[in-house]
Amino acid sequence: MAFGIGIHSRKPDREPCIRGTQRKIACECWFTSTGRMIPLMLKIENEDGQIQTIRKIKIHSQEKRMYAGIPSIEYDCTLFVGNREIRVWLIYYQTENRWVLSVPHP
Repeated sequence: MAFGIGIHSRKPDREPCIRGTQRKIACECWFTSTGRMIPLMLKIENEDGQIQTIRKIKIHSQEKRMYAGIPSIEYDCTLFVGNREIRVWLIYYQTENRWVLSVPHP
């Protein structure tokens, strides 16, 4: 404790592990009977302003995170777009009810 006020008694926010380009997306999810959220499909606007739908998503892991007091659920995923596989993070910001797709820089 610093000066007896207990500032070191709580777990600090975690450092961001997601570094890359973040883009807003729409995401369709399935909720299991236990309340687990599973992304099924996402829509993203491309550079030409057209909406692209991605239905094939492989989720490798999910983790609840906290950045600067903002809770999120992060999904380490592979998206299958055409003949390409793209490793990304899908991030759901719980308090804002919004999704972003984060593509890590190489």
